[in-house]
Amino acid sequence: MRPFFKTWLTICLLMPLAAHATNREQRLPNVNGFTPKAHIITSSTKSAKLTVKRPTQLSKVRGKATPGLMAVNTKQSSNVLSRAVNVLGTPYRWGGSSPSKGFDCSGLVKYAFNDVASVNLPRTSNAMANGHGQKVDRKDLKPGDLLFFKLKSRKVNHVAIYLGNDRFIHAPRRGKSVSIDTLKKPFWSKNYVIAKRVLPKEQNSLRVAQR
Repeated sequence: MRPFFKTWLTICLLMPLAAHATNREQRLPNVNGFTPKAHIITSSTKSAKLTVKRPTQLSKVRGKATPGLMAVNTKQSSNVLSRAVNVLGTPYRWGGSSPSKGFDCSGLVKYAFNDVASVNLPRTSNAMANGHGQKVDRKDLKPGDLLFFKLKSRKVNHVAIYLGNDRFIHAPRRGKSVSIDTLKKPFWSKNYVIAKRVLPKEQNSLRVAQR
């Protein structure tokens, strides 16, 4: 009986050690920083979700950069506005397109854009509105954009150059001179029709966006 008792006692003593060893092995992954298979699957799922979200975030960043592709050339815009502002006070004259002879509305615009080689505007405001250029929402107006109005007419018959902050410069009508006005006035807000961006895009912004 003694050998049997010794064997039974040995088994009884080893079982807790085996159980302890088993529990220790089960806890080792957590201690050593490893994760069980179930956790690995969960992590992979989370990683997959993050991978899906990242392109969305990148697209948002690119989306913010997209307007830069449509931004006007600031240097040319400044030159256009400078030429227009420098003739403030010049009397209105039908068909006029120079400081010495006076300006009508489209004549002032043609004069202001004269140094922009890539822009060849028609002579009348209606032709300008229907001609080349990109349509711009009122909330997206930039200095140098063209504003078109219908003044007691069924078609566009007046054009102005946007300065920023709802202000524009134009040659109003007979008896007036080149002056600055605002879209906040009910008269101009009511008769406003459309805006066009005719200045070329900023090349530097395009290159940065492509990178």
